[in-house]
Amino acid sequence: MNKNIIYMLIAIAILVLLLVFWPGQAALGTEENPLQWGLVPSGETERVLEGFTEVADMIYAETGLFIDTFVATEYTGVIEAMCSDPPKAHMSSLATFSYIMASDQGCADVALVATRYGSATYSGQIFVRADSGITSVSEIAGMTWCRASATSTSSWIIPTIVMNAAGIDPDADLGGVIDAGSHEGAVAGVYNGDCDIGASYIDARTRVADKIEGTYEDIMEAIVVIEIFEGIPNDGVQFVTGLDPEIRQQIVDALLAIAATEEGAEALNTAYNWNALEEHGDDFYDQFRQFLDASGVTASDYQE
Repeated sequence: MNKNIIYMLIAIAILVLLLVFWPGQAALGTEENPLQWGLVPSGETERVLEGFTEVADMIYAETGLFIDTFVATEYTGVIEAMCSDPPKAHMSSLATFSYIMASDQGCADVALVATRYGSATYSGQIFVRADSGITSVSEIAGMTWCRASATSTSSWIIPTIVMNAAGIDPDADLGGVIDAGSHEGAVAGVYNGDCDIGASYIDARTRVADKIEGTYEDIMEAIVVIEIFEGIPNDGVQFVTGLDPEIRQQIVDALLAIAATEEGAEALNTAYNWNALEEHGDDFYDQFRQFLDASGVTASDYQE
């Protein structure tokens, strides 16, 4: 037999042995290679993780897919995880503006939008201490602002638009900006006197009141709302672009089924105060994008 043929047969045999006995990366969604679900600090991290870990366990029971959940220290952390190559997050629950940032970078695609109290949109609020004497945003020059993060839709992005409309330059006229890490943190920051004014979704005050019994009992009276803005698309569930469509659909179907159960609804409410989930595509955010464009705000302004 020709030596070259012998060498080729030996090489093929070695390759076959390597493929059989040399383990490669396990399939995505297995215990060895679980899907990563990136979450943002909308509220208390422990509560968010508790709720979504329970939901992930329910998804496993429905589909056999393993999912690990993690809460990033800030919104941009999840975006970076989804946009990395290879992705470090395969699905996410980004807030509105953060999703638009990830979508504009081609990293994320929405599948589900949460509903609260029967609505797929929510409202935001700007608040101060009742004893501050402040009644409008036009009076806040020189004061310190508490926000969830620099890319939080209701805690910063829309409030900057409101401030500009009231003649307040957020960059030049405020006495400082504090990143509180969550909407609850922004409320607590104003309550505790760490800052003079803040913003959050409506109504993060109730979440703070429930947080430590006896500590914030008077928060609804001590913190008063001076501005409300409406029609913000809710957060939901997004997937990294390029994810196996079959895996994506399995998770979507499982989440819709889970949300329809008493146990699942309770877990979703614990995590993000979600009452239900609806299927929506990226066009659900078009009207909000138009609002941002008309206000001169683009996602690229907030990308590093």
